[in-house]
Amino acid sequence: MSYSDFLATKKARVERDGLTITAGDVNPILHDWQAELVVWSLGVGRAAIWADTGLGKTFMQIEWLRHAAGSGMGLIVAPLAVCQQTVREAAKLGITVHYVRDQPIGPGLYITNYEMVQEIDPDAISAVVLDEASILKSSTGKTRTMLIQQFESVPFRLSCTATPAPNDPEELTNQAEFLGHMSRTHMLAAYFVHDDEGWRLKGHAQRPMFEWMSTWAVAIRKPSDMGYPDDGYDLPGLNIIPQIVHVEMEAEGQLFATDLGGVGGRAKVRRQTLEARVGRAAELILAEPDEPWLIWCGLNDEANAITKAVNATNVQGSQTPEQKAESLLDFADGKILRLVTKPGIASQGLNYQHCARMVFLGLSDSYEQYYQAIRRCYRYGQHRIVDAHIVLSELESQIAVNVARKERQAAQTTSSLVAQMRHAREQESA
Repeated sequence: MSYSDFLATKKARVERDGLTITAGDVNPILHDWQAELVVWSLGVGRAAIWADTGLGKTFMQIEWLRHAAGSGMGLIVAPLAVCQQTVREAAKLGITVHYVRDQPIGPGLYITNYEMVQEIDPDAISAVVLDEASILKSSTGKTRTMLIQQFESVPFRLSCTATPAPNDPEELTNQAEFLGHMSRTHMLAAYFVHDDEGWRLKGHAQRPMFEWMSTWAVAIRKPSDMGYPDDGYDLPGLNIIPQIVHVEMEAEGQLFATDLGGVGGRAKVRRQTLEARVGRAAELILAEPDEPWLIWCGLNDEANAITKAVNATNVQGSQTPEQKAESLLDFADGKILRLVTKPGIASQGLNYQHCARMVFLGLSDSYEQYYQAIRRCYRYGQHRIVDAHIVLSELESQIAVNVARKERQAAQTTSSLVAQMRHAREQESA
């Protein structure tokens, strides 16, 4: 069998065996292009909507689930912080979604957080949505494997995220495997080659892979990617403002501190520079006392120090799910002026367009967390220029360089996805 024949057999297996509805069957609150995506993804049955932040993935996935579940049981799986917000968004559509932490009882639409997934009997589920599905990114992670196995028998599956491959294109294989279109192993063999730098796309395989993926996935950064006008979807602007603090640091075995070292070394640097970074952040925040501020931290000591310095509310891991959800929603509602938290708690799915000021008390090497954190405020629906202050020591600027590299790579992957998938749709409709 030739390589082209192999790809043709793989493409033929993606059959449109879902539900047939029309745009008129979709809730009229949705925009025309959102309705088109709902109709298309229901027709596919096991589909992916990779839409940028603020494009209404929550509305689309709720409407998809309403149709896909029918008279059965539909489930959304989301980060803990997003669950109550999704319940609210469903109410805007006139739809009831119940938050559960164990097995749902009876037909209806439900949402649970990822930590509770194994409490759910998948045989009782007619349709499932993974919200913030980049959680599948790890190729060997326990969560990835559990999710794929947990829902492999569910007939209708939808993957929703703004970052399907936040670190590397090979992470797309996990999306395909979750949806049951091709195993990770087979997709790597078909489209990738492994070398000293890891897995990378074969030069001649990029277009065939994206054409095949366009039969079950769509990537969109703005409505014009689907041929619609971008009215109302022009972002006002984003200022990334480095705040470099100079701190004298001791380095074992060195005359001058010139390298971060490993994980332990980075944590040590963050602790040694904590006081200076918190001081700079507090100056910025208190200079605009009436502005809502979203403050991202990596260490508990950072969070505690800045919370005290600016009289903020700290959402931390030791709190109950109910306490976290209450504070996160209170910030969205304007009841809290300054919110301190970690990207691992609140960087995904939350809508904070009312806020146009944020500060990072340091960075990790995770581009995904950085991107998602920025996009809590810098998303469609934001009407002001967003100022994001990155407070780092001179030595930690190495991390910023690494994140910027990952950002460029992710942008290239997304651009390729959008271009190839749009081309495939145009060819199909021609």
